[in-house]
Amino acid sequence: MSQIRNASDTTCKQLLRDGECFADLCNALYFHGRQVIKPENLISQENDVSTLIGKEALPMETKRYRDIVRKASINGEYMIIGVEHQSTLDKNMIIRILNYDAQLYINQVERGKEVYPVGTFVFYTGDKEWTYPKSLKESLKIPPEMEKYINDWKLPVLELKKMDPQILKSKRLKEVVEISQSMLEGDYEKLRTNRMISVENYKMASILTHTDIKEEDLPEGDEINMCKAMDQLFQRFENQGIEKGEAIGIEKTLKEQLKVKLGTISSPLEERLTTTSLEKLNELTLNIFNINSEEDVLKIIH
Repeated sequence: MSQIRNASDTTCKQLLRDGECFADLCNALYFHGRQVIKPENLISQENDVSTLIGKEALPMETKRYRDIVRKASINGEYMIIGVEHQSTLDKNMIIRILNYDAQLYINQVERGKEVYPVGTFVFYTGDKEWTYPKSLKESLKIPPEMEKYINDWKLPVLELKKMDPQILKSKRLKEVVEISQSMLEGDYEKLRTNRMISVENYKMASILTHTDIKEEDLPEGDEINMCKAMDQLFQRFENQGIEKGEAIGIEKTLKEQLKVKLGTISSPLEERLTTTSLEKLNELTLNIFNINSEEDVLKIIH
């Protein structure tokens, strides 16, 4: 599971290293698509684990690891924007964001530079709706008498599944969002349109949504016809379904034959047969008359 999450995180970082995609995502959250943050007004560095602080000509690094952080000019005023990618729900996300943002403020003060405002949001690409607290106060049990004295901290969450692709200006981000939403919904028919899209964007969407797309599903070249791509994908799913059905049928027959041969079979062996490949089940079928013990079975399907 961690490898899947890591692949999803890496893909998101790759996508948001594109200044147009980063600006477009921020504009979608903060300004409902209005192009307030411009790609050309973003300041960053190649290593996205650091943040930019200080004057434009003298960027400095923090020691706090982040996903994607950029310094942006908004109508001539600078602020620091951080994007944290989440593919799974995290009830403690608000605490993590508070820690990240506070560290940015501390670092700015310690370096004696101008202190810029910090804003962080979560780009959530999971299938389930985000239901965890989006503010610090929501996550705490505060005595009513003290509520007005407790400082709050906000956590904006942009859910990929709920985004409106029509407000996006970046072709790349729009394609990734549209494909991802169809994959999350399981609505592959919606993708069967006679349009050409980038193979890279198709791969990104499949990784972000943990969709089982293999290299064999992709034609050669930099672009892909979505209608043909879906046909190839459906064919593989169908073939896998047939193979699984065959395996289930053979497994059931083998269990009955083994019970006749051995009198009974143990629960561990039954479980082992359930996870055995179709190839091994076929081999066991051919050798059924040579089976005299469970050990004989295990030698064949090991």
